[in-house]
Amino acid sequence: MTTETGAGQWGTALSMACSYFDLDCKVFMVKVSYEQKPFRREVMRTYAASVTPSPSMTTEVGRKILADHPGTTGSLGCAISEAVEVAVTNPGYRYVLGSVLNQVLLHQSVIGLETKAALDKYGVKADMIIGCAGGGSNLGGLIAPFMGEKLRGEADYRIIAVEPASCPSFTRGVYAYDFCDTGMVCPLAKMYTLGSDFIPAPNHAGGLRYHGMSPVLSQLYDDGLMEAVSVKQTDVFEAAEMFARVEGILPAPESSHAIDEALKCKETGEAKNIVFGLTGTGYFDMVAYEKYHDGQMTDYIPTDEELAVFRAKLPQM
Repeated sequence: MTTETGAGQWGTALSMACSYFDLDCKVFMVKVSYEQKPFRREVMRTYAASVTPSPSMTTEVGRKILADHPGTTGSLGCAISEAVEVAVTNPGYRYVLGSVLNQVLLHQSVIGLETKAALDKYGVKADMIIGCAGGGSNLGGLIAPFMGEKLRGEADYRIIAVEPASCPSFTRGVYAYDFCDTGMVCPLAKMYTLGSDFIPAPNHAGGLRYHGMSPVLSQLYDDGLMEAVSVKQTDVFEAAEMFARVEGILPAPESSHAIDEALKCKETGEAKNIVFGLTGTGYFDMVAYEKYHDGQMTDYIPTDEELAVFRAKLPQM
């Protein structure tokens, strides 16, 4: 039995599981993450996973993406395309989804249910639930029970999705049908998207490299049931450093997108119960932390003109 995946943290957990069950695990890791997060790559290799930087020359769709985007450092959409191709062209392979789609949000809802149970146990009512949003699975799972109460009129919460300014699917994307992957081999989904051909700038070091957003979260956002903001990565690492010094936990850059709401309360003097998703620790991201501390980290925000080029390529429905 063999297994296929498309990305980082999920790939790490998957390779550990495959090692335990003596399965063949092939991982297509976003090329820029492969380079920026060498320790995560090596953990997967330690558990016997084969890790390939995506896009690669090992698949037909990878070669096409490289022809269309010479020298590209990849995106989650590229890695998904390659993983799907290998899974459907090799007997016995299976593709394991790690983000975006409904069944993954359902799996992640265990996090939200445990969070809600803990708050209820101690009689704490959350005022705000905030989390990072790339494809949406972490945030979708975290907010699930709270959103359920909100939809049923049982309670009200302010729910905020925080995304990178370099890949702003919610805040600057359009709500439309689009391909879930760069190679256009997966089905269409209605979601907030920058266009399946969009690839974030390589200086973006905090994960969350997906061109679209979960269809479930997209619907909730479009209905006005949640908010979205985008932040620059230097601000993200500033918040991460502050959190580490106060809490003693080094957060993953992805998680750190959601940290600064507490500072606003400090400025206004308001007392709020803020729940945020700490989606991982930052010990696999020390190359990025090093660049931030050495003053080598920069912010890149795509222009409206750049985004318009990708928007023009959306499927005509």
